[in-house]
Amino acid sequence: MKTDIQRGLVLRNEKCHEHYTTEFLYNLYSSEGKGIFDCRINVLGHLQQGGAPTPFDRNYGTKLGVKAVLWMSEKLQEVYRKGRVFANAGDSACVIGLRKKVVAFSPVTELKKVTDFEHRLPQEQWWLNLRLMLKMLANYQISLTEYISGKMEHVTRRTLSIEKGF
Repeated sequence: MKTDIQRGLVLRNEKCHEHYTTEFLYNLYSSEGKGIFDCRINVLGHLQQGGAPTPFDRNYGTKLGVKAVLWMSEKLQEVYRKGRVFANAGDSACVIGLRKKVVAFSPVTELKKVTDFEHRLPQEQWWLNLRLMLKMLANYQISLTEYISGKMEHVTRRTLSIEKGF
C-alpha cells in the first residue's frame, strides 16, 4: 500500500470463519494502515433476500460475479491514465442484472429515474399486463373483452369443439 496502489477491496463471506468477522477485518486494517490508508465497511445485505439459495442461484451468482469482475477490469483499464484512475463518467457506477433476457450493466444514474425507492421495485413492472390472462388461466370468472379489445370472431363463432377434435 506504500507504493502506487490507491484502492483495495476485501470481500468476505459471512460464513468464512467464525473469528474473521467484518468488524475484525475492519479493525485489523484500520490499525495496521494508520497514516497509509483508511478503511470503510460496506455490508451488501440487501442483495441477499429470501430463503436458502438453490443451485441455480449459486450458479447464476457465480456467472454474474465473473461478469462484474471482468467489467470492472475493463473499466479500470479504460479510465487509467498517467498512474491515476478517472472514473467520473455516468457509466462508472453500474448494477448488473437481466434486461430482456440479456445480462446487462445499467448505470445507477439511469436506474434512479425508473426506481420506486420506497418499495424497492422498478416503477413499471413488465408482467402487470399479464394479470388478466393469469386470472383467465386460473379459471376466474372474467370477460375476454376486458383483456383483448375488439371483436373476437375466431372465439365467438365456436368453430372449435372438443367433439370435432378442434
